[in-house]
Amino acid sequence: MLYNVLRSPMSFFERTPSGNLVNRFAKEMDTIDSVIPSIIKMFMGSMFNVLGSCAVILIATPLVAIIIPPLGLLYFFVQRFYVASSRQLKRLESVSRSPVYTHFNETLLGTSVIRAFGEQQRFIRESDNRVDHNQKAYFPSIVANRWLAVRLEFVGNCIVTFAALFAVMARDSLSPGIMGLSISYALQVTTSLNWLVRMSSEVETNIVAVERVKEYGDTEKEAEWSLEHSTLPAGWPTNGHIEIRNFGLRYREDLELAIRDILVTIEGGEKVGIVGRTGAGKSSLTLGLFRIIEAAQGDIRIDGVNISELGLHELRSRITIIPQDPVLFSGSLRMNLDPFDGYTDEEVWRALELAHLKNFVSGLPDKLNHECSEGGENLSLGQRQLVCLARALLRKTKILVLDEATAAVDLETDNLIQSTIRTQFEDCTVLTIAHRLNTIMDYTRVLVLDKGQMAEFDSPSNLIAKKGIFYKMAKDSGLV
Repeated sequence: MLYNVLRSPMSFFERTPSGNLVNRFAKEMDTIDSVIPSIIKMFMGSMFNVLGSCAVILIATPLVAIIIPPLGLLYFFVQRFYVASSRQLKRLESVSRSPVYTHFNETLLGTSVIRAFGEQQRFIRESDNRVDHNQKAYFPSIVANRWLAVRLEFVGNCIVTFAALFAVMARDSLSPGIMGLSISYALQVTTSLNWLVRMSSEVETNIVAVERVKEYGDTEKEAEWSLEHSTLPAGWPTNGHIEIRNFGLRYREDLELAIRDILVTIEGGEKVGIVGRTGAGKSSLTLGLFRIIEAAQGDIRIDGVNISELGLHELRSRITIIPQDPVLFSGSLRMNLDPFDGYTDEEVWRALELAHLKNFVSGLPDKLNHECSEGGENLSLGQRQLVCLARALLRKTKILVLDEATAAVDLETDNLIQSTIRTQFEDCTVLTIAHRLNTIMDYTRVLVLDKGQMAEFDSPSNLIAKKGIFYKMAKDSGLV
């Protein structure tokens, strides 16, 4: 299930609350691993107890054979009636448990904001409401259990009554010892029958967990991670030539195209800025380049190779991105910079120096072994961004994508990052999604997107001369 979930496309995580994932991996897996095996064991024990007891009673008082079929039929109908409702209640309880996890997770992530606005009580109330909603499904299942117990006790008492009655009727032909044995087993069979019905019901009820886990085992998958017979050259891409031909993509099947009919050719080593208003499709284009979202129309070719025919790992490992939201994992700083131990310490320190982080890391007590907390919370946002830059400098691929990478840093640091990118990625193709237009004014060309389509594509000076969308944006920024 973990493998399948990790191989799911990003759209799956966008529409699936984190509580659902926690619930399946925690509670449902615990049910499958711990609860169901013990229930099956008790079910088998109860079944053999019941069969053994019935055999002794039938041998001792054969007349009981008359009432066992109708009572067995009554048992069956009571159990069927109970299971139908109990299974649905269990399903409701499982579904209503996920929002409790989701809310708790969200509360933990936003603790500082909740405290800053003094909203603790509102979040506590919301948590209580979700727990209450979960209990609304849990409580009826307990009530249904009691309902079943009353009926099972009644049928069990009927068996004891008839066994005693038939023993009295046949008192002349039976020895007192056999009669006592028959009645004592009839008393025992009540408990065993109760357990048999309850355990068979519990198996059916808890099997919902298997159903829910299997549902995540059959989720939609991304394309193949790596192809067996790859014909890709070892150093691909060698030039960084990108050809985008009538490219378009949509976030979900039922939605409109987010970008459409993009037709662009970028030469190797060019520095291209991508600009546009919010929602113009700038980030969507990079998602298409990394195949995080598959193309709905057209294709992208890098050095003549159609990226849709590659394994995802082959593609993504050969393009570097510095994202808008810097991502760090729990672990050492060195692990975050070089997760696969592919570089020497000297190369790591060189990357840190170029990313203007060498002085900061040198001043840490553990230096490269400095422990980063979850999400890099013990580093400032700017430092996290510089760590991502150092990571990109280490990999040094032919294509670099900057997704508003300097939006979280001040202008001085922004200038330092831009100068590093200009010098260190001089022979690389650089695609920059920019909010600050001053960072791309010296780029080779600028691609202007508007409402998901290509509006303009030329050098910054030519675009300003044309006095189109880019000119207006530059004027608003105070650059012209």
